[in-house]
Amino acid sequence: MKGLIFLVIFSLLSGHLTAQEEGNTFWLSFTQLEDSLAAHPRPVLLYFQTDWCTYCRKMEAEVFSKPRISALLSARFYAVKFDAEHPDDVVLGNRVFSNKQLETSRTPLHELTLLFNGGSTTFAPPLILLFDDAFVLRKRVNSYVDSNRLEELLNTGL
Repeated sequence: MKGLIFLVIFSLLSGHLTAQEEGNTFWLSFTQLEDSLAAHPRPVLLYFQTDWCTYCRKMEAEVFSKPRISALLSARFYAVKFDAEHPDDVVLGNRVFSNKQLETSRTPLHELTLLFNGGSTTFAPPLILLFDDAFVLRKRVNSYVDSNRLEELLNTGL
């Protein structure tokens, strides 16, 4: 019985390793994205957020939770939500990305955040990047967007 309880708790705590459903939007990890793109290319939405970002929380509560947005994302895109200050290493391709600023900054940015932020250390979340099915960047939005604007971007941004 204790083993079953441990297994359930471990499964809940390791949710960042598996696809997560918030509303009806399935969020993938970068590892899952890489595997999915290799098997079946499709457009990608990368969403970089932080725990302290008010507009990020607002987007998650008022935009990504809308059924029409989550249905559109689930049907046509791979979606990755990533904490810009993620403390753990992430393997992407044959490279390990880490957060080298953990010891030196109040707002430590993960290497993946810096990479997808164009190398700039100035970062203001939320950041949404839209890639086509060949993983070529087509649209960059570095601000809050409401559900109508996000739907428009998803339908016409590629």
